[in-house]
Amino acid sequence: MAAITMSGLTKVYPGGVRALDALDLTIADGEFFALLGPSGCGKTTLLRTIAGLEVATGGTVAIGERDVTTLQPGRRDVAMVFQDYALFPHMSVRDNIAYPLRIKKVGRSARAAKATETAEELGLAALLERRPGQLSGGQQQRVALARAMACHPQVFLLDEPLSNLDARMRLEARTFLKRLQRELGVTTVFVTHDQSEALALADRIAVMEGGRIRQVGTPVEVFRRPANTFVAGFIGSTPMNLLDAEVVNGRLAVAGVRLDLPESAHGQVADGESVVYGVRPEYLDYSAAPVEGALSGRVVVVEHLGSHSLVSLDLPVPDGDGPGEGPGGGLQVVVPEGEEPAPGDTGWVRPRPGRALLYRDGELVGAPSPAAVAA
Repeated sequence: MAAITMSGLTKVYPGGVRALDALDLTIADGEFFALLGPSGCGKTTLLRTIAGLEVATGGTVAIGERDVTTLQPGRRDVAMVFQDYALFPHMSVRDNIAYPLRIKKVGRSARAAKATETAEELGLAALLERRPGQLSGGQQQRVALARAMACHPQVFLLDEPLSNLDARMRLEARTFLKRLQRELGVTTVFVTHDQSEALALADRIAVMEGGRIRQVGTPVEVFRRPANTFVAGFIGSTPMNLLDAEVVNGRLAVAGVRLDLPESAHGQVADGESVVYGVRPEYLDYSAAPVEGALSGRVVVVEHLGSHSLVSLDLPVPDGDGPGEGPGGGLQVVVPEGEEPAPGDTGWVRPRPGRALLYRDGELVGAPSPAAVAA
């Protein structure tokens, strides 16, 4: 197995489109690493550049101790699982799994034995004589993984491997994939646009935007302490609440209410500064009665999500410019099942201690999080 090291990695397409912009990134040996970001952010280009399917315009890629920047894909000792699995429809499961070994000139009997062994590890032994068209989506995914495993690569590269599965099968496949990677210990890089998938599977996550890495960290670090407002608004099933605020007499003026500064921002901001107050919907408490130090607003939408509901409130826009005044806006809060308000109700929302964050010029204020590694 091997680590992957990228230094100054750049990819510019014809016409000046900069898909990767001087990336520096190290993925540890045996790590399960996710590349996450919106469409067009460069995550698939980065994966294909590691694989050698895209040629870097600048910078280097090393796998272990080898600089593989100019090597052909077949010489990099990586295996890639594509979004559509790319199985050969005219071949049996056995032959699909054995195909990489055939390319490497491994003998027929050795290929068949290895294909059978790998299929048994993935629960495919009873399907070896079937063709891809006779398999379910989950079975096809496991065949694609088995084909990647058969030649014992140093690195697995997975391009949205679960996106073609239905919701229930995705959950099952997610658990299976994480267990498999732990057992094999192979350095694995996977691309996804699904935050819940990245948070559930990865040891660490790189959040990308416009060909750059905006933050690298564990799922807990990236979720709890986004390094900037882009990550804060992108990560999570519901984005972080980001409210315009002003520092007034050592406190925050938000939607006409005075709030204490987050602990991490003490001594870091000055009176009169315009900042952004951030707190996740999951880290807010809702009350139907007035609460000191809480934001109040009118409930406009209640979304039932099973064991909890997502409540959206409109905050007031105060008149005047006196102390304590501040912009209004929208706010979302997660409420337990059975405690949902009704649209039109007035509610009070207060952040839990230590859960609020402050951003200035788009960047997190306070001691840098261990997760924060900006490009």
